[in-house]
Formats: sequence, structure tokens, C-alpha cells
Amino acid sequence: MPVIDEASRDAKAVNYMSEQIELPEETLLPRGVGPQLRHAREKLGLSIKDVAEQTRISTRHIEHIEAGEFGELPGRTYAFGFARSIAKVVELDENDVAAMVRAELNTVAPSHNDRRQTYEPGDPARAPSGRLIWFSLAAIVLLLAGIYTAYRVAVSPAAEMPSLIEQQEQAEQEAAAAAAGQAEEMAPDPSGDVTFTASDDGVWVRFYDAEGRRLMETEMAQGDSYTVPADADGPQLWTGRPEALTITVGGRAVPPLSDEMRTMRDVPVDAASLLGRQDDDTTSDGDAAE
Repeated sequence: MPVIDEASRDAKAVNYMSEQIELPEETLLPRGVGPQLRHAREKLGLSIKDVAEQTRISTRHIEHIEAGEFGELPGRTYAFGFARSIAKVVELDENDVAAMVRAELNTVAPSHNDRRQTYEPGDPARAPSGRLIWFSLAAIVLLLAGIYTAYRVAVSPAAEMPSLIEQQEQAEQEAAAAAAGQAEEMAPDPSGDVTFTASDDGVWVRFYDAEGRRLMETEMAQGDSYTVPADADGPQLWTGRPEALTITVGGRAVPPLSDEMRTMRDVPVDAASLLGRQDDDTTSDGDAAE
């Protein structure tokens, strides 16, 4: 009677069980939306860098999302937007992923970052301009002069009327001159340099001229700046994070291109165009969200 090697017999038994028993793929999925996004990415053979290049999201943010560390993101809006973009690349349902993110965010206490986002700085475009402030001061001066004039006329109308009129006219001229001078001083210089500065990490930008020649393309970190060349012909911008770019013209701040995260391209970024946007709060066909 032949002797059967016991190790060989055990190996055959394991192989037989592996062939006969197949667990459903759903039972192997990790718990949590972040690990499931990572599982789907690895299943497609994609690296974090691959996903970052397709979504324009920094690798650091993708790592936080896959680890379920939504509190490390700038805020809830970014958690939803980033997770949807990643889900689209790894072929998961965007709405299901967004619902899972919402459920996880509702089950945990707000992080330090979320609490910090509650106190957002005001929009510079909504702050009163220097011209408006000086006009208000001029109006106050005129009001006080009128009150003083009325008082002096009531006390001695015949003797004081000519001198008070002259004083009032002089006060009006001085106030108007001061307001005009201050407005001119506060206005950005249209011939000055145009500089973009990132207020957050992972801000992808591409600057190019009217012929489509690339001037600069990179992913800016917080604090990084880029000055548009003064001799660039019709410089334009393409970015997905316009709300994270602060703009100065001749050293003076101008309103941002948008106050929300969206894709904008073919946006003129020469000084005249940016100052025109400040005066006319409208957007052109070229900078519509994609």
C-alpha cells in the first residue's frame, strides 16, 4: 500500500477548498469611505500621484481622504468636492461616495480645521473702498459746517452771513480735493505688476499668452507667488482654485476671480482686464465654470 506524504495531502486539501469556496467581493471591502477609495484605486493599479495628476488635488489631501482624516482638510466643502473627484477617477459612484462622506462627517466632532473655517476673512471686494470712506468723511464735514453756519446765522444773521458762506465754500473745496487725492492714491496703478499668491496648498495654475504659449504651470503651495511678465502678450489663466488666489496690481489688492472652487480658463490677467473686472462685477464667456 503506497504511503501518502501528509504535507502533500494537506496542501491538496487547501487547494481544493480554495477552488470550491469563493467569498463575495463585497465582504472583502474595507470599512469607511476613505479605505474604499484606496481599495478601488489600488484595484485599478493607480498610484496616489496618478490620481493627483488627474484631479489636480495635492497628494497630501488624497492621503488624508484615503485615511478617513477629513478633519485635516480645509473644510467640509473640500471634503465633498475632493471625494467626488477621486471617486470619478477610481470608477466609484460619486453620489454614493458623497453620501458616505456626509455620514462620516456627521458622526465625528468638528476638528480644529473645521472650527477655524467658521471664521473666514471677509471678501475684499465687499469691503468699503477708500473712495467711499473719504466721501463719507467729506459729507460729515459738510454737515458739521452746515450746523455751524445755521447756528451763527441764528445768533447774528446780518453780520456773519458773508463770512460763513465763504467758509462753507472753502470747506467744500478742501473736502473735495482731499477725497479726490486720496482716491487717486488708493487706486491700483494700471501699469504696475500683476502678482498671484496662493492662500492654500495644492493650487494648480497655468499661465499662457494669447498664442497659447505657456508662461508658467505648476501646483502652488501656500505662500507661493507668481508675477505675470510685463511683456506678455494677452496673458491668461487656467485654474481650478480661483478662490485660493489673491491678486495684487501694482502692489494694491484687487478682488479675487471667484469666491468658490471651480474651474476657470482663458481668464485675461493683464492689469487692465483685472481692474475692469473690479469696476464691472460680471464674468465673460471665457471664464465660465467647466
